[in-house]
Amino acid sequence: MRTIGIDTHKASLAACLVDGLGQALEERTFGNDPAGHAALLAWAGAVAPEALVGIEGSATFGAAAGRYLEAGGRSVREVPPQLSCRERRRTRRAGKSDAGDALAIARVTAREPHLPPLRPADRTRQIALLVEARDDLVVEATRVRNRLHADLVVLVPGYEGTVANLVAERNRRAVGRLLRGWRGIQAELARDRLRRLGHLVAEARALEDRLERLVGDHPLRSLPGCGTLVAAKLIGETGDPSRFRSADAFAMLAGVAPIPASSGQTRRMRLNRGGNRQLNRALHSIALAQAWHHAPAREYIARRRAEGKTWREAMRALKRHLARVVFRLLCLGAQEATLAA
Repeated sequence: MRTIGIDTHKASLAACLVDGLGQALEERTFGNDPAGHAALLAWAGAVAPEALVGIEGSATFGAAAGRYLEAGGRSVREVPPQLSCRERRRTRRAGKSDAGDALAIARVTAREPHLPPLRPADRTRQIALLVEARDDLVVEATRVRNRLHADLVVLVPGYEGTVANLVAERNRRAVGRLLRGWRGIQAELARDRLRRLGHLVAEARALEDRLERLVGDHPLRSLPGCGTLVAAKLIGETGDPSRFRSADAFAMLAGVAPIPASSGQTRRMRLNRGGNRQLNRALHSIALAQAWHHAPAREYIARRRAEGKTWREAMRALKRHLARVVFRLLCLGAQEATLAA
């Protein structure tokens, strides 16, 4: 069966058609705009009407092209960058090029039977966008807070003695009182940064309130250690859980499934450093909270430690266990959302 791989960029789409053996049959480049999408669909229909299409970057530069191809009746799959990166080394092409990347994507599409479909612009995507916007605000607030601290160290040496931090609102009000009456450019900039910091904190809290309304009744909230932001991160990064064939596939995506590293008579597993690090971080947050405050998790950790595992190894085992629980709750939440619709 022939397949088409598409490497996406801001202004262009590189496409490659391969046969059942992975040999390149035709390569084309199209513009990443409405006219280019129409030309891509027409070309795909002419050279291989039955071909499966694989797109790398289907959530970013390739989102519009993927939606257009699906609307045109094509079957489209999302190709993870780590798979195409490994395949690129086997193309036997010198250097790196868009055409070579499209060839690697096409071969991965032909070889991997369980690639997920394109992610729709559904409720989970909206949650993901809100989480990303909130994270951006937190990063910007941290930058402004650090710069304000640098100003205060110069303007009001020793201010830390009366102001514990620049996070709490009462402390920011105290800083405002300290800056009253100060003249000069640095004092003006410090007051501007203080006002900016207040706006950023308020915007982040408003987004957190929206996320609470969206995920407050999700089954994930019943899981100890899973607050609003962690639940929203899990939902947003996962999307439709039916994209995954099993809980094991979800665990592999989250980077919590151990990888075999056996050789000869040695049988061992090694840490998985791949996968979606945002999902991994969310699972780690739950595991850490449970390890300190949830009795069953503490007992689980103790059993693993009694077996000779280190603290880190026991935590990895707990995260692997939590991945199964989280996947089940994500599926339950998706079912409830479908029934409610």
